[in-house]
Amino acid sequence: MSAGPARHEARELHWHAGRLRVLGGITLALPPGRFTGLVGPNGSGKSTLLRLLAGLRAPSAGHALLDGEDVAATGRRAVARRLAFVAQDVATDVDMTVREVVTLGRAPHRGRTAAPAPRDREAVELAMARTGVSWLADRSWPTLSGGERQRVNVARALAQEPAGLLLDEPTNHLDVRHRLDLLGMLSASGVTVVAALHELELAARYCDHLVLLDGGRVVASGSPAQVLTSRTLREVYQVRATVREGPDGRPDLRLDPLDPPGGGAAREGGQTSASETT
Repeated sequence: MSAGPARHEARELHWHAGRLRVLGGITLALPPGRFTGLVGPNGSGKSTLLRLLAGLRAPSAGHALLDGEDVAATGRRAVARRLAFVAQDVATDVDMTVREVVTLGRAPHRGRTAAPAPRDREAVELAMARTGVSWLADRSWPTLSGGERQRVNVARALAQEPAGLLLDEPTNHLDVRHRLDLLGMLSASGVTVVAALHELELAARYCDHLVLLDGGRVVASGSPAQVLTSRTLREVYQVRATVREGPDGRPDLRLDPLDPPGGGAAREGGQTSASETT
């Protein structure tokens, strides 16, 4: 695989859960070295698309490419040297310290039984510092809060020193300060970052590129200003959106319900998979 930031592509990508179509005919190329946000309502296919790009699921049809190669046909160790994946939630019953958990990110770069080398320890310490969890290094993993676990999981991915970083709801469980810190760090990382995000205001502020999904298809893609328009947000999210240009040139959003509180007009035509929560 090539050096430099990871290159992600999808070509006519489909995925079905039984008879339910979760993704249908996704074709896109994500800008390398930039921060791409996957946005869309619950059930739109964001989590599934991330797992297909990471090679964690095999497509029903089509191809997910990493650096021009079919990721599903590439060895897992070779993929792990280029790509790190951060899930929404992780198991909490592992009897390991935080430092040991973060060190797992170095596995693709050393032998199965080899002890961590100085380069591994350096990468681990740097990753913990970047995510603000160095002070937790000797804490037991099961004792951490949800937000602390999330930050440690991102540190593990950073210790992997990937060319591409895929994250499924990375701000899940984080308080406001740590959300801003994390997204700011990802935006400045210089690697290819693809993250499923719910907070449109944060996506507009930190992402270079957005892909808006609805019903398993791409509705819009491009810069935040191109994607987050009043008309598109009304059609996809069923909200009234006021979009202004902020002082940094990025969209500044105000979102309001179409109906008054308690009106509760149900969204029609949405698809939800039992295995797809975002």
